[in-house]
Amino acid sequence: MSISSNQKLSKESYLKRVFSDPKNYPYGFSRSGDFSIAESKALSSYGCYIAALADGHLMAENDEDSAFLAVIHGEQEPTDTAQRAWLKYQKRINRPKTGSIYGTKKASTQDDDDNLVTDMDGDIDLDID
Repeated sequence: MSISSNQKLSKESYLKRVFSDPKNYPYGFSRSGDFSIAESKALSSYGCYIAALADGHLMAENDEDSAFLAVIHGEQEPTDTAQRAWLKYQKRINRPKTGSIYGTKKASTQDDDDNLVTDMDGDIDLDID
């Protein structure tokens, strides 16, 4: 039984899905070192549901859903593990990329001596005895 794209999924269907992010966490949340065991379990269990709330695919049905939305929008501090884990996850995946200490340009294959300009018009004093 397939679900068409225009049909809304229920809260229970999102809660049954296991949340994963193979792009940012290819070995899973629990093996990344970014999350505690409780946080990685909460992300795996509630991640699809929280993402659906955040993206507007689900409407808040009760106070718990409203609390999740308030935490997502920064209107309230997180009160449980799932909320803290979601905020930590969002902070980790949306952090700015660090620059390389080596720069972004390709290494030059030419000798640098070829590009040196020397002052040939200057007088050189030599004392020859």
